[in-house]
Amino acid sequence: MTLRQKEKIVKKEFQILKNWEEKYEYLIDLGKKLSKKSKNFRSEDKLIHGCQSKVWLKAKLNGSRIFFEADSDALLPRGMAALMIQVYSGLFPFEIIYSNANFIYEIGFQTFLSPIRANGMLLFLKKIKFYSIVLNSKTSVSLGRI
Repeated sequence: MTLRQKEKIVKKEFQILKNWEEKYEYLIDLGKKLSKKSKNFRSEDKLIHGCQSKVWLKAKLNGSRIFFEADSDALLPRGMAALMIQVYSGLFPFEIIYSNANFIYEIGFQTFLSPIRANGMLLFLKKIKFYSIVLNSKTSVSLGRI
């Protein structure tokens, strides 16, 4: 599935939700469905600095696609991380690098999340893009592009 297709699905899901309470509930449910991580996962090298809650992110290449895992010590950020993984995991790194992430604004995060939580979402996106840049250079080398 392409990034645009994934973003379209997320936008449709959020259009169905009537108010911010339902959006919070949806995000919390997503967080509950995120697979449990071992205590070893919660290491300093995976921590996203600047978030209100502790959020950890890991990226790995499988073939030429990037896959993400995340965890958080709080339910809402855990759900936000699950949503971002749903959108970005399984894509080619270059797709993420050149994405504009407008879907975040289109689903209205800035209107129902506190400024601190919305900032955390942007920090999470920044880390996803950072990993994509690093791993894209590895795929470029392995594919003989450099």
